[in-house]
Amino acid sequence: METHTVKPISGTWFEFQHHSKAEGKYWNPACQSFTEAQWREKISEISSTGMEYIVLMASAINSEAYYQSSIFPQATLSCENPLEVLLSQADSCGLKVFMSNGFYGDWREARKNITDKTVIHKSLTAMNELSEQFGHHKSLYGWYMPDETCIIRHFNKKFIDYVNLCCGEARRLNPNNKTLIAPYGTNLVKADTKYIRQLESMAVDYIAYQDEVGVKKTRVENSAGHYEKLKYAHDKAGRSTLWADIELFDFEGLVYRSALLPADFSRIKKQLEAVSPYVEKVLAYQYQGMMNEPGTAAFAGHPESETLYEDYMGWVKEKS
Repeated sequence: METHTVKPISGTWFEFQHHSKAEGKYWNPACQSFTEAQWREKISEISSTGMEYIVLMASAINSEAYYQSSIFPQATLSCENPLEVLLSQADSCGLKVFMSNGFYGDWREARKNITDKTVIHKSLTAMNELSEQFGHHKSLYGWYMPDETCIIRHFNKKFIDYVNLCCGEARRLNPNNKTLIAPYGTNLVKADTKYIRQLESMAVDYIAYQDEVGVKKTRVENSAGHYEKLKYAHDKAGRSTLWADIELFDFEGLVYRSALLPADFSRIKKQLEAVSPYVEKVLAYQYQGMMNEPGTAAFAGHPESETLYEDYMGWVKEKS
């Protein structure tokens, strides 16, 4: 593949604390103690790479919220109002933020979270609170729904119902709001008539499918085939813009049970090459923890994160 056809990373997931302590071993403690100035530097650092989107993984986690909420007590971080800092700095940098409407139930129980009336009520209440408190920020681009269920050949109907409910609320709050999901099970998709009809029925704007290379469900050499199928289905459906969510990590030990480490850029470049012909945008999970600009005052992650940053930015400059 010609180098100039390979898309760079347009955006990244972002979090104040990673949901899994084992996975977040190398950056959770640093992020816990980040000052406002450090968060601002980290957001500016992301912007300086050329990325334009930030996807907030969680506006609440483990029964604590990252803003003043009627639902949960506020999380204890060194930075007093992290969501205000994120959005105001994103305003300054010209970034677009997808605000999370999760996790208002146990993050491990996505199937329950999309059907339990109590959890759904909390999630919709949060959307209203967040819109009221932060809707004035020009960087608030839309909403991300993090309670994902696996695509097993086709989407779960209850998941579609949940997504459409949340998309309806997002547009009621602001008709200009964009919406995003990032499902897994990418390697299992059956791009048939039923799947195409499901895509037609979904009100979501963007679907950024996980490439699942980091979690070892997909081999890099098979990734292009999965996205080729997805493009066929999306083109037939004529809606729900196709994006990719590539994984920038490896595991230190067992998958899902050990720390996330920066992957080697040689693998990540192959991931970018695989998805680029088929998707409009490439997002990544995630800059935070996996990349750090050398000398940053907001360092969070494994020491090798500086190497990945330099390798990726060197490639970007080479392309331009």
